[in-house]
Amino acid sequence: MAAPRGRALRRLPVTTRELGATVRCGLAIMNDFPPGTVAADRVAALREQVRFAAESGFSSVWMLQHYLGNMPTLQPLPTLAALSGDAGGMEVGTNMFILPLRHPVEVAESFSTLDHLTGGRAVAGFGMGYRENEFAAFGVPMDERVDRFTESVGLVRALWSGERVHHAGKHFRLDGERISLPPVRPGGPRVWVGAGAHKTGARRAATLGDGWIVPPHVAPDRLRRMLATVREVRGDRPFEVVLRRELVLDHDPERARHIGLTARGALTRAYGAYNAPDKTEAYRHLGGDAAATDVADESYLFTDPATAVAELNALAGLGVNRVILRAQWYDLPQEQVLRTLDLFRTEVLPHLGADA
Repeated sequence: MAAPRGRALRRLPVTTRELGATVRCGLAIMNDFPPGTVAADRVAALREQVRFAAESGFSSVWMLQHYLGNMPTLQPLPTLAALSGDAGGMEVGTNMFILPLRHPVEVAESFSTLDHLTGGRAVAGFGMGYRENEFAAFGVPMDERVDRFTESVGLVRALWSGERVHHAGKHFRLDGERISLPPVRPGGPRVWVGAGAHKTGARRAATLGDGWIVPPHVAPDRLRRMLATVREVRGDRPFEVVLRRELVLDHDPERARHIGLTARGALTRAYGAYNAPDKTEAYRHLGGDAAATDVADESYLFTDPATAVAELNALAGLGVNRVILRAQWYDLPQEQVLRTLDLFRTEVLPHLGADA
């Protein structure tokens, strides 16, 4: 099958895993809406997507977090709790929760609550955040992000142990306190660290987390190089490599590309109103429509099902354990989202782990 314009079919070499190993796929639910949207009007559609994912073989469901943005945004923890009854046996997680803005006691108690409401299926996706207006509003200096993040991860994990915590750190202090609600899962929810695809980010995730959530715009070649850094830090210890990807499927790959570029482009322009996470080439897609199109052709799955199968199997070969797929942005209709998810269920999931 011919690849669509601007996109070459990337059959990456299998270097770190046998092709028989398959990635587990999660669904990122859109919880940031176009300006003027009444979020309450979207709740039924969110429930429908979560139920569809649960019935289709997805393993997890995810939501992002921002404050004071230019799009109405449902906060992830209460929304995931509200949708947990629709999630069946799926894990539920944050992609990502902006950890440096909150006190670790609140974080530990809130995620433990979600763990109880989901029967031990919560995953704590923690990120450092990057928007200057958010940090200014919370009164947290941007240059304290790394220290606060590192200290908070350790303190949250200590609280999740259920033991009394004695902690005198740079930013937080506890004198023999114990969490009121120990998590269902022993040791607490797994911590997956969201970080950029550079050596500093890869090392941070491998050092502090049980997994690394990789941004969706990272190309396979760069991911391969950064996974070498992860292996240097983790060795043979278990670790989840969790790659985000944007997804639109259609039997006509050109149509899928057009739909994806249009909807994702609207979101990218909205995000472009804020400072980028860093000034490297990694976030060049925020620099304009041409750059955003290049990144989409390089990394996103705006394509036909057969190409999606080939690319996901290739990513498994690199060492990716899980993929979090987002299939809706801005004003993309519910019908199109469900069409993509149905194609994924019937023509992609059954073929993951096979030499397609």
